[in-house]
Amino acid sequence: MSTDQFRRNSDNYCYRHPDRQSFVLCQRCLRTICPECQTPAAVGVICPECLRDQQKDRTPAQRKAERRWSRPAAVASDSRPLVTYAIIGITAVAYLIGLIPGIGGVVVGYLQFWAPALYPEFTGVFQPWRLLTVALVHASFWHLGLNMLALWLIGRSLEPLLGRWRFIVLYLLSALGGSVAVALLSFGTPVVGASGAIFGLFGALLVIGRHLGANIAGIAIILGINLVIGFIPGFNVSWQAHVGGLVAGALVAFVYTRTRAARQRTLQIWLLIAIGVGMLALLLVPPLIYG
Repeated sequence: MSTDQFRRNSDNYCYRHPDRQSFVLCQRCLRTICPECQTPAAVGVICPECLRDQQKDRTPAQRKAERRWSRPAAVASDSRPLVTYAIIGITAVAYLIGLIPGIGGVVVGYLQFWAPALYPEFTGVFQPWRLLTVALVHASFWHLGLNMLALWLIGRSLEPLLGRWRFIVLYLLSALGGSVAVALLSFGTPVVGASGAIFGLFGALLVIGRHLGANIAGIAIILGINLVIGFIPGFNVSWQAHVGGLVAGALVAFVYTRTRAARQRTLQIWLLIAIGVGMLALLLVPPLIYG
């Protein structure tokens, strides 16, 4: 094609600004658009007209959720999931320490969750840190890798949406929920792993996704498969921790979705405290069952 033919071809210029040359196409209508007319989308960019059409197609619930959950650009300028990375790093270090001969086994023994260690009347010791430190120790490299992969996949989306402190609270309360469920349903079984916390993130993703009007079918299927695996004989998986973490995470996310406004921050904090206290109160039940 000659230079003159190129210039006469309107497809080589922005359809909204015919004097601006461009080689970028709108991913929906495939028309050429200049940088000023480009809006980033899930894949590629879209033009202003397609953007308007896309916004018109949203349901009232989706528009309302977007208004409630959107943040000013200044606030969301740093959206890196730093807490997610920190948790992965700390957990990886804990696993490496567990591999040290002569020391690792002792460390894992003190960090894993074992419900009787919460009750001096049964064992003569009181070690409440196990309720949360269970999320730091793992049985194998693959156990660690799968949990941290799930944390990375979910955390990089969920943490920027919630904010770092809310994400930390969600993760810790989910881990606590998993431990409490193990104490109630499998009292004498030692448990390791961050599965309870991970399932809490899954539960939160379901609740928040539903609140935003997103398609959560894929998440629900993955979650269902992982839950079913825990009940299959031969898989050394604590389904109790999975269920406990899932319920705790979903409950925390429900609080987040209902107390989003700045004026409700105090209410949100008290509700989160109530969830934590409520789960700790459930630890009064095992002595009545197994004592």
